[in-house]
Amino acid sequence: MYKTSAWPLSQAYVALIVYASLYPFTGWRDQGIAPWEFIWSPWPKYWTGFDLAANVVGYIPMGFLLALSFARRSQLRAAATGNASAMAVAVSLAAALSFLMESLQTYLPSRVPSNVDFALNTIGALVGASVSTVLERAGAIDRWARVRGRWFVDDARGAMALLALWPFALLFPAAVPFGLGQVYERLEGALADWLADTPFLEWLPVRDVELQPLVPGAELLCVAFGLLVPCLLGYSVLRSAPRRAAFCVIVVAVGFAATALSAALSWGPAHAWAWLSLPVQLGLSAGFIVSMALLPVPRRGCAALVLLVLVLHLVLLNQAPASAYFTNTLQTWEQGRFIRFNGLAQWLGWLWPYAALVYVLLRVSGREPPNKMPQ
Repeated sequence: MYKTSAWPLSQAYVALIVYASLYPFTGWRDQGIAPWEFIWSPWPKYWTGFDLAANVVGYIPMGFLLALSFARRSQLRAAATGNASAMAVAVSLAAALSFLMESLQTYLPSRVPSNVDFALNTIGALVGASVSTVLERAGAIDRWARVRGRWFVDDARGAMALLALWPFALLFPAAVPFGLGQVYERLEGALADWLADTPFLEWLPVRDVELQPLVPGAELLCVAFGLLVPCLLGYSVLRSAPRRAAFCVIVVAVGFAATALSAALSWGPAHAWAWLSLPVQLGLSAGFIVSMALLPVPRRGCAALVLLVLVLHLVLLNQAPASAYFTNTLQTWEQGRFIRFNGLAQWLGWLWPYAALVYVLLRVSGREPPNKMPQ
């Protein structure tokens, strides 16, 4: 029996909510009031419909994933009230997390704890858990399980969780389309600021030359590698070549849509396709052609190729600086209307390739499971 990918996805989502709730993590101070004092606060004077909707929508996936995770556990499914129990546990955990986040915001000068936010978060979790319960009772989850069993190997939940997060990682504007994991320049600057006025600053390796923008050929390779990584990651857990071909087409379509949405959010709907320069078009074509050519490669070979492509992609991408347009776009996300989602998408875009690297390393070092088709 396979393990559900809802559990690792719910863990990742909890981490993202913690970051979004406590961003920017600076200026911690004690105001001399109890962290739970917000429970008795009056209705906030300033609020918008966007804030109310965001607090509800933000917790719907958590309620859904937690309820699904607990409902699929054998201990709960054996009981007649298994789905109801899973729903209660999911909503309780989500409410506890929201309460903890609102309490910690008491110590952050840039955040204001709110009983309204706490209530809306709990409602969002309840909506998500209810949707999960309805789908479970309607048999939709079991039907998905059978489809999953025909397409993917049993131990595929880690790869499926990473693949489910990949489109969301693309939403944060990247200097190069599909270029996830460009962290070296920011990491170098952050370390320099952290070590300022200390003797350890001289220990920090500093590049002798200023980073130069990627030439068109290097940009082409970055885009091709960025598309190859999720395709090969899926190939490492898919059962057959025809399903791999369909999956590759889906990856290209989803990648196109997510990158276009990112551009539309950043620069406006009129510029949704401005990122499709000639090097990007050639890189996407090359990535798609190579992905199709690799359809017959065994799963372990695909996992090994993921390692190779990921390393090449990260090395090449981190040799380039962020463009001026990219810097302006970051200011839009970090200071404008997307500030609530800045931390979520940004950290996904930074860390997704490294999480995939760790996962594939563990997969390659382990024993390959047999390719048994479900009955």
